[in-house]
Amino acid sequence: MKKTIIVANWKMNPTTLREAKTIFLGIKKQAVKLKKIKTIICPPAVYFGELKRISSKDKILLGAQNCFEQERGPWTGKISPKMLKTSGAKFIILGHSENRKAGENDEIINQKIKLALKSDLNVILCVGEFERDEDGRYFDFLKQQILNALVGVNKNYLKNILIAYEPIWAIGKNAKEIITNIQLQEIVIFIKKILVDKYNVNDFKDVKILYGGSVNHKNIEDLNKTNADGFLVGRDSLNVEKFGKILKVVNDN
Repeated sequence: MKKTIIVANWKMNPTTLREAKTIFLGIKKQAVKLKKIKTIICPPAVYFGELKRISSKDKILLGAQNCFEQERGPWTGKISPKMLKTSGAKFIILGHSENRKAGENDEIINQKIKLALKSDLNVILCVGEFERDEDGRYFDFLKQQILNALVGVNKNYLKNILIAYEPIWAIGKNAKEIITNIQLQEIVIFIKKILVDKYNVNDFKDVKILYGGSVNHKNIEDLNKTNADGFLVGRDSLNVEKFGKILKVVNDN
């Protein structure tokens, strides 16, 4: 059975392990009942140990929010993909717009992707344009972002890569616009074609595209009518009731 992928990006929240466990257990209680959903929780790495202990195998998986681009060495305060893997992570978010804004470029993201895949992590690669222009130059921008990030990444890893489309202009409380179903469907097809052409695969079945632009409990029903393979949820993933509604809406439709 095909499962829709729902990723919860907790970012730098919550501030205590007690809160983290409460949210996690609340989500777990709902997620284990849903047969059509693959739920991935990406908490701060400091909570991995305890959350791994109380997770439900194959029903709710752990993911990391970022990593360093080296496997080991004199890098104070950094965490390698291998460390995250051994701590319980199955997935990792890379190239998120917040990290790109903080200075990550395509070359660094590419290094992280290759090391994460080597460490047996599934990569959630975030891409997205700052704005849409009437001439459609944002298509070229997106294509280059994806191709730069995947330089030197072997075709065999395609099944371990998810692309999360997060248009900057549609993210956050102050987003000026909301993406339409038609726009999202167009982008999903466009990104899948880029990967099909790059890796010379016969169809789209091994290419998974998530949407991550201000997904919440109010717009999920509409977004779920598109051809996206899943969603990357930020703010609402810290609210058990709201995130539970997202899971249920996607599972039931």
